[in-house]
Amino acid sequence: MSAATARPVPGRLSAPAPGWATEADVVVIGSGIAGLTAALRLRGQVDTILVVTKDVLAAGSTQWAQGGIAAALGPGDTPHEHLVDTLVAGAGACDLDAVQVLVTEGPEAVRELIALGTVFDQGADGELSLTREGGHHRDRIAHAGGDATGAEIQRALIAAIEAAPEIEVVPHALAVDLLLDGPVGTGGVAGVTLHVMGEGQRDGVGAVRCRAVVLASGGLGQVFSQTTNPAVSTGDGMAIALRAGATLRDLEFVQFHPTVMYLGPDSHGQQPLISEAVRGEGAFLVDFEGQRFMHGVHELADLAPRDVVAKAITRRMNETGHPHMWLDARHLGREFWERRFPTILATARSHGVDPVTDLIPVSPACHYASGGVRTDLWGRCDVPGLYATGEVACSGVHGANRLASNSLLEGLVFSRRIAEVLPGELRPWAEPVVDQRVEGLVSGSARERLQQVMTSRAGVLRSATGLSEAVTVLAELAATPAETVDLSSWETTNLLTLSTALAEAALQREETRGSHWREDFPDRDDARWAGHVEESLRGGAATVVFEAEAATDTAELVASLTATEAARGAARGATR
Repeated sequence: MSAATARPVPGRLSAPAPGWATEADVVVIGSGIAGLTAALRLRGQVDTILVVTKDVLAAGSTQWAQGGIAAALGPGDTPHEHLVDTLVAGAGACDLDAVQVLVTEGPEAVRELIALGTVFDQGADGELSLTREGGHHRDRIAHAGGDATGAEIQRALIAAIEAAPEIEVVPHALAVDLLLDGPVGTGGVAGVTLHVMGEGQRDGVGAVRCRAVVLASGGLGQVFSQTTNPAVSTGDGMAIALRAGATLRDLEFVQFHPTVMYLGPDSHGQQPLISEAVRGEGAFLVDFEGQRFMHGVHELADLAPRDVVAKAITRRMNETGHPHMWLDARHLGREFWERRFPTILATARSHGVDPVTDLIPVSPACHYASGGVRTDLWGRCDVPGLYATGEVACSGVHGANRLASNSLLEGLVFSRRIAEVLPGELRPWAEPVVDQRVEGLVSGSARERLQQVMTSRAGVLRSATGLSEAVTVLAELAATPAETVDLSSWETTNLLTLSTALAEAALQREETRGSHWREDFPDRDDARWAGHVEESLRGGAATVVFEAEAATDTAELVASLTATEAARGAARGATR
């Protein structure tokens, strides 16, 4: 175990005293597949549920998911095969028990999503139409509307929420901080403060007393200048949990999606995603000379795991001096594009590129945080009464690199698990203690510089020199207090807290593993770096610590698990 130097971090955000108050048994923060599934599964088990969403119900990352949701639903496919593909993609950093939960409970969870009203695409035989994405050896990706899977899932979940009067929704509300019934490190959840941009009694900062909080607030994509994440993805839930005493794990494992549409060097914010499913249907990558460059890099070529493809594209960009590569999907034809990928087609055309006749310019951009708030197999965090699910959480299923289309499944499966245990673990009502945490806030104007340094120094390519520069710049930004208390400053302070934690974790992990790519340490090093980098906050100081684990040889583990599965299959066959 090794530790980085502790650094000061705000213990809570500077905010006005609450001007209104209410209460609910459970507060769910976030309205994507993870949050709404948790709320729907909890109804009837607890008396009152409050869903807090930063914008409107449909504004989170789920809405933007194109490719689909992965589960062993097709003929011949098995949870074991899904498990193997997940472990290989995770590059030796997955929690085996968590992955087994995901793949074994996943098919039933997806069927329940269908029963709820989600309409997935079907073939002529009426069965689910399944496709393949990077890292998968089977067609196991269920999709809807061609490339509008997230939007269809979100539609079905919102319809169910609107038909559940016992679930109250508070839109346009930023979760500011948790209220605790004791000091950080010993206290549990007693409530949460919100800033609501509304009218009437709930406007401005208020306090919600509660007995449990479920964090389902999504990721931290806005840490970087270019991302596939929506504007609301500012890492609020991770920062809130850290300030309350929870542990963050594996923040250095940020997945950069290899095929994000390149809009030019000055484009910032959310960028158009070109789903991996396009390559799953036969598209391929080429350089400026028209040469395919993924053959020989990986056995799956253009459908290799995302970290492999992102690195290959970045290498070729660096070798040639070009700012992007190309995705060739012209051979798919107009009819196929219009039927299978209508959303991507319309988006690309809106930017002056017609995939039917043109090559699509692509480059890697921030896509998904594989790390987050450390949880157990039931979504529990270090703080009593606090649970986390979806991208805000680190459940252990993704390891160093998330397998394509496992994200929607993770939110679905682990939210169902939280709903199994939370009602029996509801804490007694408690009064929040006087908050002794040191408050702080940085100016919202710091965001642009923060994003620039994180993109250039802690993006796809990393080194000790670049990461050290990033930490220095972030420390300078942290020393610049905000002049006004507003939404921009709250979000930027959260982004700064997480950017620093991410950069320090990446600086500490001196190896290349999965989505973490160190130019100065280009090889995976199980002897020194089998384990997890964790950050916690105590006494106003954050400490980054590496927790070593016994090294896992993925190939040996997969071979052992496969042999065990084969033996079980033979035994089942013998008893028939």
